[in-house]
Amino acid sequence: MSDVLAAVRARLSEHFDRIGAGREPTVASVTFLGAESIDVLRFGPDADDTLYHVSLGCSRHPMLDPTSMVVDSTSGPRAEVVVALRGSTPVGLARSIAIVAAAPAVEGLVLVPDALVDLETPLWEGAPFTAVLLGPDDVEDVELPAPYEAVRILSATPITPTEAAWVRLKGAEAMREAWRVDGVDVRDPRRRAANPT
Repeated sequence: MSDVLAAVRARLSEHFDRIGAGREPTVASVTFLGAESIDVLRFGPDADDTLYHVSLGCSRHPMLDPTSMVVDSTSGPRAEVVVALRGSTPVGLARSIAIVAAAPAVEGLVLVPDALVDLETPLWEGAPFTAVLLGPDDVEDVELPAPYEAVRILSATPITPTEAAWVRLKGAEAMREAWRVDGVDVRDPRRRAANPT
């Protein structure tokens, strides 16, 4: 369906314009060998000095479970991911977002809330974060005509190896609760890691 990405981009522009982060993003395009290109759109900053880095390309095709016995190329979940950070855009972040967004096509991952996507390398130059924890985002789903499923926009929170281990052990919601208890600002690219017990 050729209009999916256009519909997603229109929804993103509408949402970020409404929250004061601008309607027209800057765009970086990342291409991987054997895969279609992924754009990373950057909206903002908003009044809180937050920049929103959003993938555009993951939702081009439905995400398919590689273990499924039946392959349906029309239905299936679709998603894009957004990383919200205060301050300037760290060098290398766009590529990491594109890697996460390309994972369904390249590795057969299905991006859903509470999923942990571990890149095992820093998300940007000098970052202590090597993975992202996916969750719901404020951007509304992009409805598509039947039989296509809606496109979900998922927040992708950068996390450290220690936090990733905690997610594997205790779950995503336990990690979020630890952030709340510790007063951790997950939009701060220089934040300390939570130390849940």
